[in-house]
Amino acid sequence: MNRLQIESIEIVVKGMEKYEKSSGYHFLKRIIDVIFSFIGIIAFFPIMFVVAVAIKLDSKGPIIFSQVRVGKNGKIFKMYKLRSMTHDAEQLLDNLQHKNEMTGPMFKIREDPRITRVGRFIRKTSLDELPQLFNVIKGEMSLVGPRPNLPREVEKFTCQQKIKLLAKPGLTCYWQVMGRSNVDFEEWMRLDLKYIKDRSMLLDIKLIFKTLGVFFGDENAK
Repeated sequence: MNRLQIESIEIVVKGMEKYEKSSGYHFLKRIIDVIFSFIGIIAFFPIMFVVAVAIKLDSKGPIIFSQVRVGKNGKIFKMYKLRSMTHDAEQLLDNLQHKNEMTGPMFKIREDPRITRVGRFIRKTSLDELPQLFNVIKGEMSLVGPRPNLPREVEKFTCQQKIKLLAKPGLTCYWQVMGRSNVDFEEWMRLDLKYIKDRSMLLDIKLIFKTLGVFFGDENAK
């Protein structure tokens, strides 16, 4: 267990009694995650196949991009995406840091030169996120929950912000349905903590349906 996990778990344990949900909630949430993820994989498989072919023809590199993220209780896992950037995107990041438009430890720029032609389309439609359904099946993520951060971002979290690690990270949350590119880091963290406090099966279902409403063609999904 690395230092990040130990420190994250210590923070989570301190907040457990105040924010933890019942075992019944977690059991029902897991059932919904598995059922809807299987349905989603089957329904979207033809689209994922077409996008995979387009990615391969558009630029060199793997079809699936995996990146280390921080999950529930500080557990490290690999999150999957359909590759939307050039194969050397991580190596080019240092040269782009001075253009960062996001507050806090997160990096984001609107006109990122690392994004491929196909990448711009699948980001616009959020199709790049579909492989995360497999993360949900594996139990590393949930359909609804705070978006998982990079380890280097979590290392800069305040104690309050680390409370978001109480919940399993998800494909969607408040941030995704409120124009995620227009939300700064502090607001993103505030929304994640709001979800931790508000979470219920009814809220999860509402967020799933709201996400479906903005899934294709969200102008803020940059």
